Amino acid sequence: MFPLLLQAEEVLVEAESFDNAGGWKLDTQFIHVMGSPYLLAHGLGNPVEDATTTVTFPKTGEYTYWVRTKNWVEKFADEVDASAAPGKFQLAIGDKTLEPVFGTSGADWHWEKGSTVSIDATEVDLTLKDLTGFNGRVDAILFSTNPDFEPDNTSETLPEWRRKMLGVDTAMIEEGPFDIVFIGGGYSGACGAISAARMGLKVALIQNRPVLGGNGSSEVRVWAKGNTPPGLYPIGDIVNEFSDSAELSPGTYEEYEDAKKHRIVTSEPNIALFLNHHAFEVEMASDTKIEAVQAFDTRSGEIRRFTARNFCDATGHGTIGMMAGADYSTIDGGRMGMSNMWAWENADEPVDFPELSWALPLEEADFPYPRKFHAEWFWESGYDKHPLLDKEQIRDWNNLAAFSAWNALKNKGAYDRYDPDMLEHRNARLTWMAYIGGTRETAQLLGDIILTEEDIVNKRPFPDGCVLTTWSVDLHYPREQYAKKFPDNPFIAIAVHGKGVDRKKGYPVPYRCFYSRNIENLFMAGRNISVTHEALGTVRVMKTCGMMGVVVGKAAAICAKYDATPRDVYNQYLPELVDLMQIPGNVRRLDLESEFFKDPNLPEITDLQLDWIPREKLTGIVIDDDDIELSASWNHGAGLKHHVNNGYHYVGGVPAGAPNIQTARFEFTVPEDGKYEVRISHQPHENRSTNTPVTVQSADGEKSFEINQTIAPPLANSFFGLGVFSFEAGTPGVVTVSNEGAKGNVHIDAVQIIPVKE
Repeated sequence: MFPLLLQAEEVLVEAESFDNAGGWKLDTQFIHVMGSPYLLAHGLGNPVEDATTTVTFPKTGEYTYWVRTKNWVEKFADEVDASAAPGKFQLAIGDKTLEPVFGTSGADWHWEKGSTVSIDATEVDLTLKDLTGFNGRVDAILFSTNPDFEPDNTSETLPEWRRKMLGVDTAMIEEGPFDIVFIGGGYSGACGAISAARMGLKVALIQNRPVLGGNGSSEVRVWAKGNTPPGLYPIGDIVNEFSDSAELSPGTYEEYEDAKKHRIVTSEPNIALFLNHHAFEVEMASDTKIEAVQAFDTRSGEIRRFTARNFCDATGHGTIGMMAGADYSTIDGGRMGMSNMWAWENADEPVDFPELSWALPLEEADFPYPRKFHAEWFWESGYDKHPLLDKEQIRDWNNLAAFSAWNALKNKGAYDRYDPDMLEHRNARLTWMAYIGGTRETAQLLGDIILTEEDIVNKRPFPDGCVLTTWSVDLHYPREQYAKKFPDNPFIAIAVHGKGVDRKKGYPVPYRCFYSRNIENLFMAGRNISVTHEALGTVRVMKTCGMMGVVVGKAAAICAKYDATPRDVYNQYLPELVDLMQIPGNVRRLDLESEFFKDPNLPEITDLQLDWIPREKLTGIVIDDDDIELSASWNHGAGLKHHVNNGYHYVGGVPAGAPNIQTARFEFTVPEDGKYEVRISHQPHENRSTNTPVTVQSADGEKSFEINQTIAPPLANSFFGLGVFSFEAGTPGVVTVSNEGAKGNVHIDAVQIIPVKE
């Protein structure tokens, strides 16, 4: 801590506390490294609107001023001309712009000394004036009447000297006690908080950004992937209720529906939501139990202390677990990196983009052309960097690569290789670039099971399997084609998809991956759960992570009911957890003592966003095409939507009497004599047969039909009704499909037999 000088007066202005941030963005991603939130001038090459505030001085007089800042490209001085300093800005007092220009030197955060200014009133207007629009940054501004004053450059989070100088009350605001506190407002934490609240628990949700959704927010714009199949339990409906409508990654601001996500969470009476709060310290009751989590308001500096029975680390990084001393694992290098995507559009007239003297020396061949007006997930780096300590450097390198690529397209005569008639990108303009990083892999908090790729590929069963992962084992690596210029820090990725995950039905991830093996009241949900690097490749997508949160919310209710630990839920109360997982997301109770009821204000999610039909969801007797023997001539397909189970089969038609006639025989036995409706399923396509021969053999005899399979079946779930027939118990009924005389491909999927009440 710096010495207090008796005659000196100091005034500290935190950038995040400005009355009006103007076009500057509040960046909270790197507090754990540099100690504070800060303002970022992320203007895509256009100077952002001034940030303004009113500063109160203890007295008038001459003040020297300092700004805590950095030259963000100086870290990359071996690759670029760092002296060009893209992030330049100035201060203004009243209507007077001050010298010097800041942001021109220093690879690391430091206090850059300015000059001296005469303060002739105790209240003055202070302005941050961005000069470039290229990511200038300001942590804080300090004024002192002592020109030899040396501000403390510690990177400690919210150090005591700052709090004293700002006049922030050092007494913490007590919040709680809660039944569970979720830290992290992405899909995992938000869906977990909703689930716990509807179980009747008192819940806190802490998020260090102003919006919910994490990677699936308008700030990062990754579309939510992973299916939410009905499978074992209806734990995907809360996820689908919360999920947005984004169909591209990155999509538009509107598609990510920040307001909808906020409304759903704040509509829950049992949830206390704390946006813009950064959890920075964990208090331990013992070596194995968390007492409280401290978080500070990233705008005011106020500290809140959250006490709870249980905590859930949904940060994605595992930071709460690591601070608590939880067992965890990381890999030294070769991890999946972080993306900062970007987008552009064509204007009606030419748009200039400044030539960047500080850009990487890229040509069009050095990167994939950003098709469809957006640069996608594969703009990724940081594979061998530390995912926490080097996080700001990774983000800056991603942005540097993107700005440099755009500079190449705009200023180096690049042509649209996909549209030869389109000349240089004269009318193209940047519309968006993520400054919040989309991280994939940091650390894994270890539970009683560490799930492996072998477990998943071999479909190893676990009694507590619950969350169905439906993404392939998707691991990212630097793409060699684009790594030649910067082999030590490539920024274009390739995805390698492994086999072995049933993407329709899913593999059930065990509950024991969702709690710490050595911190007794710590859950985890999201991409920091207990899996290996390879297994992370499938469980890390957002909808899968959201379902983890839903399960944690239900398990937390059992902990509260029995004063149990998360491990006790598995060892003693697993059947009760299974019962709770059977409860749909639109059912709630007000508290632990209340009865569950169906809330009419909540949506009933019946469409779980499947493009196929689980057989168990169909009534009656269902014979799937996978249940019958077929010759090798039949082709398997799954591309046409709304098929039953794993897909369908098809075969080309042949003339009547041809030697290669193919038949498909669906045989079944009814449980009792009676009338039954017979239906057959197909998915229409223009190349399907217009006269597919179908025969039904029943107690009534044999009846033949011709079905036009180019037309969609009229009944639900892609079924065509063949009629009502009599069948006798013990005597097989048969539906036969043939390709003889068919004009087009004959398609088979499933046959359904439904009893008819007389």
